[in-house]
Amino acid sequence: MFERSGEPLLSRRAFFLRWFRFALAAGGIMGLSLAVGILGYHGLAGLGWVDSLLEAAMILGGMGPVHELEGTRAKLFAAAYALFAGVIFLVAAGVFFAPVVHRLLHHFHLDVEES
Repeated sequence: MFERSGEPLLSRRAFFLRWFRFALAAGGIMGLSLAVGILGYHGLAGLGWVDSLLEAAMILGGMGPVHELEGTRAKLFAAAYALFAGVIFLVAAGVFFAPVVHRLLHHFHLDVEES
């Protein structure tokens, strides 16, 4: 997927195309995760569609809950979704920045010695 240490650095155009594809993948990860939150808040917490979107987006973005939830099922979903969202945010950030980090390390020919 990425060029090896002996290969030349990608052209800027090819790099930005690669980064765009990875950005689409990160956006897809976030979009699917947002859909899970929207469906969960709508189905389990009884929130309307727009309020479910707001709640899921605020949790996924790390801002925190907006609405007071009632019922055990809603609260358990909110707890699980908050943990899930934290991990997903880090995964999406890793996918988004992977081409940049690789290009930087490839540019400086960083060799990691095996222990």
